[in-house]
Amino acid sequence: MRRLFSPAEQQRLAGASVLVVGAGGLGSPVAYQLAAAGVGRIGLSDMDRVDVSNLQRQVLHFTPDIGRPKVESAAAKLRALNPTVTVETHPVAITSENALDLIARYDVVVGCVDNFATRYLLNDACVMTGRPHVHGAVFRWDGQVTVFDPRNGGPCYRCLHPTPPPPGAVPSCAEAGVIGVLPGMMGSLMAMEVLKLLLDRGEGLGGRLLICSTLTMDFAEVQIRRNPECPVCGDHPTITELIDYEAFCGGAGQ
Repeated sequence: MRRLFSPAEQQRLAGASVLVVGAGGLGSPVAYQLAAAGVGRIGLSDMDRVDVSNLQRQVLHFTPDIGRPKVESAAAKLRALNPTVTVETHPVAITSENALDLIARYDVVVGCVDNFATRYLLNDACVMTGRPHVHGAVFRWDGQVTVFDPRNGGPCYRCLHPTPPPPGAVPSCAEAGVIGVLPGMMGSLMAMEVLKLLLDRGEGLGGRLLICSTLTMDFAEVQIRRNPECPVCGDHPTITELIDYEAFCGGAGQ
């Protein structure tokens, strides 16, 4: 099979590091594809344990893994796939106390979470540390992917969603459900964006939100513009340190 990466590019991947936040539906295909591509160091952050209800969409976890910490289950599969990859496990919740230090250890952050508090936390921490942030979300039959890259002066998550929805306005995946194939599709697209960032290849999704509706298999794009009044990435930021995101989101769901 013809090599798509030059030896120099493969070495570049081997020297790169990526933090995958969430080892569930989106995080499983993201981490798998990055390990298969030869990304040298992959961090997995998740504090949950594998449940039988996860298995229809969280493809790194198998029936014998039920009850096992997700980061341990996922790490075992990645190491078996590619023993040359260093897999670091962080079986803790990302909080305002640890986010900056954790994110600063990695080149790229991938947000694979389904709650707004963590999404805003990751966004703000990535802006403050200058780390590109690949974001994805799934809901029932629909998914979306984009890239927030503060290095290029691009928009951030707050430019797209200045404020979280009211508590209870958006049901979680557990409440509304998600077709199991969808996280695999969106997660693979997210992994592709990570590889493009690491290799500086092609045109990434910075400033563009890719939306997929699988019932009609339609793909659409929405432009995301940087808000000069954004409190985090704007011309005169007013949020310069991490805040209490649970209070900010008021317990909002997905």
